Amino acid sequence: MLRRNTTEVLTGLIVLVVAFGFLAYALAHSGQNRVGAGYTLYARFNNVAGLNVGAPVRLAGVQVGRVDSEDVDQKTYLANVRMTIRRGIALPTDSSVTVSSESLLGGEYLSIEPGADESTLKPGQTITITQGAVSLEDLLGKFIFSATSMVSAIGSTKASPGGTAATPAAPAGTAATPAAPGAPAAPAGSGAPAGPAAPAGPTGPAGPK
Repeated sequence: MLRRNTTEVLTGLIVLVVAFGFLAYALAHSGQNRVGAGYTLYARFNNVAGLNVGAPVRLAGVQVGRVDSEDVDQKTYLANVRMTIRRGIALPTDSSVTVSSESLLGGEYLSIEPGADESTLKPGQTITITQGAVSLEDLLGKFIFSATSMVSAIGSTKASPGGTAATPAAPAGTAATPAAPGAPAAPAGSGAPAGPAAPAGPTGPAGPK
């Protein structure tokens, strides 16, 4: 009985040590510990769906900051994002930031594309060139709508190939169109009926020989 209790206690201690190890690893590689002290920048987006507070801010794939807060501007109705950038990372004033996704399953983060301006952003300034999140549902909806429209157009083209067919010409020797009721029919093959011949005038006397 004592041996069984000792085994259970040792097993429990091992589980706790492994759990604390995973926790320490997660804290050591979290975005907050990696960024450390930094300066604050702002950016406004039309859509930040899926972007959470604490999400990483990356430059060339390397995390250089984190998202601190999100709120809505009551004047422009845009999403105002506050982020912390690691000290020592100087960004040109014409830099841009995009809400990107790590995979199709989500995992949004901010991706910074540095500009070419010689002046740099100061703490508290706003990145003006932004691109919001792209909705996968909207893209799929547009693709399905375009595919459906294309299939409908192809079906309509096959239903009427080459446009409207021309009316076939009447074959030679076909009888003429019948006359209106009550009008005498003209004999076949003849033109308009000839009028009565004029009577010959009287022959005058012959002159003297």
